[in-house]
Amino acid sequence: MSSVTNRTYFASPSERDEEWFLVDARNETLGRLATNIVRILRGKHRPQYTPHINSGAHVIVINTSAMRVTGSKLDKKQYRRYTGYPGGLRTRTYEEAVEHDPTFPLRNAIRGMLQHNTLGRDMLTSVRIYADDHHEHHAQKPVRITFGRLGEIVRDSND
Repeated sequence: MSSVTNRTYFASPSERDEEWFLVDARNETLGRLATNIVRILRGKHRPQYTPHINSGAHVIVINTSAMRVTGSKLDKKQYRRYTGYPGGLRTRTYEEAVEHDPTFPLRNAIRGMLQHNTLGRDMLTSVRIYADDHHEHHAQKPVRITFGRLGEIVRDSND
């Protein structure tokens, strides 16, 4: 019997690349955009993906106020929360949520797609969401990207 063993590679937290991506949400569909952002936050776009390590990149999302939803979600989709008191169920439609905070629907969708533990909460801190095209992360030199038809990262040649 041979003594050669195959070992699975696991990335360590010290090997994390500090990549910064800039995503424009204008005319993008909410759910498709959220799944592509989560793929980057989890690190699945890298060959060194490790499920139990936060090996993803930082993502800056701009123009979320111009994001779109399909079908009748604009007036029929409801966000529910419970205050903890009897009769404390609070609901609001997508339209009301966007009017109150244009970044809420995307942040809520991303939070729901991440792991529901400390690792998921840590990954959620790596995304910055803005309603318009102004952000204060120019010093990090983010790379402007778009997503292809199958969710692959396409770097914009303009930057």
